[in-house]
Formats: sequence, structure tokens, C-alpha cells
Amino acid sequence: MRKTKPKGIVLLVLTALIWGSSFVAQSIGIESVDAFTFMALRTILGSLILLPVVLFMGDGLRSLFEKKTLRAGIILGTVFAVAQNLQQFAFYYSTSGKIAFLTALYMFFVPIIGIFLGKKILHATWVSIFMALAGLFLLCMNPEDMTAINKGDILAISCGFVYAFQIMLIDKFTGENINGIRLSFLEFFTAAGITSIMMLIFEHPTAEGVKAAAPAIMYSGIMSCGIAYTLQVIGQKYASPVVASLIMCFESVFAALTGWLILKETLSAREIAGCAVMFAAIILSQVFESISMQKEAFAIESEHIDMEGDIKSD
Repeated sequence: MRKTKPKGIVLLVLTALIWGSSFVAQSIGIESVDAFTFMALRTILGSLILLPVVLFMGDGLRSLFEKKTLRAGIILGTVFAVAQNLQQFAFYYSTSGKIAFLTALYMFFVPIIGIFLGKKILHATWVSIFMALAGLFLLCMNPEDMTAINKGDILAISCGFVYAFQIMLIDKFTGENINGIRLSFLEFFTAAGITSIMMLIFEHPTAEGVKAAAPAIMYSGIMSCGIAYTLQVIGQKYASPVVASLIMCFESVFAALTGWLILKETLSAREIAGCAVMFAAIILSQVFESISMQKEAFAIESEHIDMEGDIKSD
């Protein structure tokens, strides 16, 4: 079990704050440029921000071609490209606060995916999952038409599912002692390449549109990609996956607050209740998992002490 350090908490809180406020930039940017264009420019900018840092690190660009680092960066970048584009397309149909809350469902997709990897899920975690589904129903479903669901809701939920894989992959790769900044650069570089190809195939960006969206692209590219995702990779090295995911889910709150302050977005009483239930479920799931991990660690420590006692008595 990885021990959480104050450094990791600070880095991940900053990550959540930047991510949350970036939802506003994404919402504004979609008004001037198409989704692939916004995300292509965003990830290109994120790569450029990190390039000088990589160049001045030991071995420079040569370190990027180490088999382990290159493989991890390409895999992570491909997953990130899928997730970020699903999320950006959701802005065509929904608000920034709502998308943020639905994206936070990655908290529940992580243990569900774990089932297929042979991991057990606590009974208490299932309670949280059903709470989240209840909140999702309140947030997304129209009582007047029980079969209706917003396209943006589906895209945001799909994004959360893919982000669950990203979190699990980051935990795996950082555990292999891969440098966080190099990993982030390769992630953005790969995502930029994939999304740029999609942009050239399906969209026709204009100079006027890019100019209008420039402030939003710059904020999202520099702060959300170049800085926040790098902080996530580094921060997860100093925090357990449970604590890391708990802290990062606060991006939903920051997104709703900044959407309210800047975009004047509002939610109905039913949607607010759905958000509250989902957020409570997120918190409970992490509390349950944290208690379980502490009990497991205590049991291992007790067993170790008993074995030492048996050895000494012999």
C-alpha cells in the first residue's frame, strides 16, 4: 500500500482545481472551434510547454526513446486522446458542471474494471455504486420521458469509463519508476498526433475560429494539459490510488463553482439533488476503501509481528 504524503495531497488538490476551472474554458472554446480542433491545439500546446523541460533533463530527448518509457507514453496518450475527445464532444449537448459530475463516475468504474482483473469489490463499495446510479438518474433522466437521456450525458459517462483506465495505467506506470514529466510529454504528444489526424479528416478549422477560441485553448492547454496532468502523474507517486482518486473527484465541485461564477450556469433542484447524491457516493466509496486498506495493512503488520514472535520463541 503506497503511503500518502502531504506533497501528493497538495499536487492533487491543485490538479483538481485546474481541471475544474478548465471545464469553463472547454465550454467557451466549443463556441468558436469544433471539438477535435480544440483538443488538438490543446494537446499540442501542452506538449510544447513540457518540451523545454524534457530537453533540459538528463539525456534530453534520448530518454524518451527508452523502450519502457516510450511504450507507456504511447499507451497512455492513446487512452487520453479517446477520453478527452469524448468529453469535449459532450459540451455540444450539456453544461460544464453536469459533465464534470458525470465524468467523476470514473471513481466507480475503477473497481468494476478491477473485477475483470481478479480483484474483489467490497460490499460497501457496491452500496456506493448504487447510490451513484440513483444520483445519475436524478441528474440525467427527464421524469416526463423516462426513456430520454442527453447525448452529452452518454459521452460524459463514456469519458469517465475511459478515464478509469487512465488512472489505473498511471498508477501502474509510476510504480515502474517511469519519470512523470517524460511520461506526460509522450502522453500529450501521442494524443496531439491522434487528435490532429481526426481534426484534418473530419473538421475544417479557420483562423478566425482559432483566434476567437485562443484564450480558452491557451488556458486549457497550458494549465490543464501542460501543468495539471503533469501534477497528476507526479502527485500519484506520493499518494495511494484511493486518496488520489478521492482528491481528484473534487474537480466536479470546482467545475460547478466556476461554471456558476463565470458562465452563470444553473441546475434544477432535481439535478442539484442528483449531483449531491453522486458526490456523497463518491466520498463514501473512498472512505470504505480507505478503511479496508487500513484493516488489511494492520492485519499484515500483526501477522508479521506474530511470525517474529514465533521465530524468537523457537
